[in-house]
Amino acid sequence: MTRIRHQSLDCSPGCAVEATLQLIDGKWKGVILYHLLQGTLRFNAIRRRLPNITQRMLTTQLRELERDGFVLRTVYPEVPPKVEYSLTPRGRTLEPVIMALKVWGDENMKFRQDIETCAGESGMLSTVIQPSPATKSHS
Repeated sequence: MTRIRHQSLDCSPGCAVEATLQLIDGKWKGVILYHLLQGTLRFNAIRRRLPNITQRMLTTQLRELERDGFVLRTVYPEVPPKVEYSLTPRGRTLEPVIMALKVWGDENMKFRQDIETCAGESGMLSTVIQPSPATKSHS
């Protein structure tokens, strides 16, 4: 099922959030931006930092980030060609967003591990709600 995306992002106060997420959506863009915050990297250096990404997916994500003005791709005319990726000034403006996501993730990884432990083997987490004394029916 395809995602419904607004053509115009002036539809509601939440559209600014939607617009931002549209630009950095996907499993890898935020992680790529995080690594580029630390400085310029070549393609294989990014790939080594993201061992589970395919070459095709990394290429696609970098192209989209470049198209949206977040990443600068610099090709040096030598043999073999040397290509470097760095953040543009616009890409640098995402630093507080990316770092906030990292801080939130660091703080909530323990919460996720606790939930997985509680869920047990079934993989399901359920909540048992006990009626309060005031809501118990009188027989």
